[in-house]
Amino acid sequence: MSDLVTRFAPSPTGHLHLGHAHSALFGWTTARSAAGRFLLRIEDIDPNRCRPDYERDLIEDLSWLGLDWDGPVRRQSDHFDDFRAALARLESLGVLYPCFCTRKDIAAEIARAGAAPHGPDGPLYPGTCRHRSPEEQAERIARGDPWALRLDVAAACRQTGPLRWHDRAQGWQEATPELLGDVVLARKDTPTSYHLSVTVDDHLQGVTLVTRGEDLFFATHLHRLLQALLGYDPPDYHHHGLLRNAAGERLAKRDRAQTLRSLRDEGRSPAEVRALAGFA
Repeated sequence: MSDLVTRFAPSPTGHLHLGHAHSALFGWTTARSAAGRFLLRIEDIDPNRCRPDYERDLIEDLSWLGLDWDGPVRRQSDHFDDFRAALARLESLGVLYPCFCTRKDIAAEIARAGAAPHGPDGPLYPGTCRHRSPEEQAERIARGDPWALRLDVAAACRQTGPLRWHDRAQGWQEATPELLGDVVLARKDTPTSYHLSVTVDDHLQGVTLVTRGEDLFFATHLHRLLQALLGYDPPDYHHHGLLRNAAGERLAKRDRAQTLRSLRDEGRSPAEVRALAGFA
């Protein structure tokens, strides 16, 4: 067995579609062809959207498709202490600050400024709460105001210095995490976010090659910064292309993309679905 470890990490917020099948098959095929290990992780940190029945169904769909995985399934909701420990490390470095802004507050601040730096997903957080005094921060937290913990990206970059990460398709990349701005890493009632939990879990699970969609290419710049702050060795990456519908739009749950479950109900075989997902 080689040292290669890949993973598939869906969120149980709906049924898997062909895009998920492509991503899962990509990671599984890469691992199995190299006599490596393939892991399944359930990213269920959002209790308002994640459902046990979706988790049950996605595991059933993956098994029906012919995929298997090594070791037990890791559910992020079972490991909040791991994320709290990572947050404590980041807080000790002085690179986090509480943010009390609502989405409406942020939109109003951007409108007042007349313009705002943009990242790959739109306008960046304008840094409204970055310079609030410790006294004001403590007072607002004590009175129960909702808050989120944001990463001070500029302060973090000053600590780490220049960073690089490796994409197997595009080669070495200079990390530019400022593209995403001061992202949220945790909230008052949830001690993690996607960016934090995926970074911590990939490290703890020993993932050596992260295979995921090209839509997450820019997020990897931020994850490389978090790895450096937390003292993690970075994995390799491969950002594969996305499956798209006839209109050229990428498949997504919110668009009600055709699900594996509906294809099964139509009588499609696992081999047919694998072919539709690009793995004949």
